[in-house]
Amino acid sequence: MAKQQEKQNKNKKKEATKQYEQYVKQFTPSPKYFSNCLKAFIVGGLICVAALYLQNELMDRGLSEKNAGAYVTVILVCTAQLLTGFGVFDTIAKFAGAGVIVPITGFANSMVAPAIEFKKEGPVLGVGAKLFSLAGPVLVSGFSAGAIIGILYYLIK
Repeated sequence: MAKQQEKQNKNKKKEATKQYEQYVKQFTPSPKYFSNCLKAFIVGGLICVAALYLQNELMDRGLSEKNAGAYVTVILVCTAQLLTGFGVFDTIAKFAGAGVIVPITGFANSMVAPAIEFKKEGPVLGVGAKLFSLAGPVLVSGFSAGAIIGILYYLIK
């Protein structure tokens, strides 16, 4: 008897789960894959074209390719941080999706957004602490990977 009741309870749970999934499907909008990819491609491409144009302009003014690339990186990061601070970056990201998030601008946004959110807690414990809430793990991962690759390179060479 207990086994039959347990089996019936399992069947009821499975049926309730299926009904809930069908209910959720009614209200879940279907993603527009093609248009989302197209927007991401265009906006990400425009960011890259602008960065390349800026790099070429800096090189025409006498900077080396390496230095011009460093300046462009700093300009992209600062621009993304300013746009995040003014609340414009989120609007662009909603339209462009991964096209604006994947480049280095997305990393800059993810550093500044939590800091802005916690500015009420003060400049040190709010903004200062939250600036590195995402950067910390990313930097640790980067340093660790660099150290491991360096050791492997040393051992192989």
